[in-house]
Amino acid sequence: MGKVKIKKSDVWIDMTPMSDVMVLLLTFFMLTSTFVKNEPVKVVTPGSVSEIKVPEKDVLNILVNKDGRIFMSMDKVTDLEAALQTITAENGISLNGEQIKKFKDDAMFGAPLDKLSDYLSQDKSDMSAVLPTLGIPTDSVKMSDGTMGKSEFQQWVSAAKEVNPDIKLAIKSDQNTPYKVVKKVMDELRDMEENRYYLITSYKKVED
Repeated sequence: MGKVKIKKSDVWIDMTPMSDVMVLLLTFFMLTSTFVKNEPVKVVTPGSVSEIKVPEKDVLNILVNKDGRIFMSMDKVTDLEAALQTITAENGISLNGEQIKKFKDDAMFGAPLDKLSDYLSQDKSDMSAVLPTLGIPTDSVKMSDGTMGKSEFQQWVSAAKEVNPDIKLAIKSDQNTPYKVVKKVMDELRDMEENRYYLITSYKKVED
């Protein structure tokens, strides 16, 4: 008796629902993701067993590179622009619209106030190359009456706190940064009665 052959039929799977899901997921991640700007100054943070997370919003990041130069960044552009307006008004610095836009677009800032206008007048590519050679000074500024006022570092911190009282401070230093430089930063904050801040480190597991 001959075998009955079963006719094979092609299997067709409708992939339209899967495509819709992929598009929805892609759209979701694009809308909710925070794009990180390229940082011209790089640091390698020391390891720590602490699991305390640094807030992602309302943060003034204080970055200290291995050469001991200090830079800052703020997550809110509106706060950054307002702080810049405060600083320039207090120090008699005039910036044009293009310079202000460059300042807001920069991943971080760190030019001394007497070089700020010249720095922001350069091409963006030149700014990225020059910034690591600068840094925010921590020396007290001599006032017109001869007294010593706040350092430029303290002025920026004060301006940030003024425009956003809820802003948190986070110090991120390179593992090779001299301790005296980090201590100087903490002393500057202590003089302002800013005694609460985060120290950013890389997570390190506890060794057995």
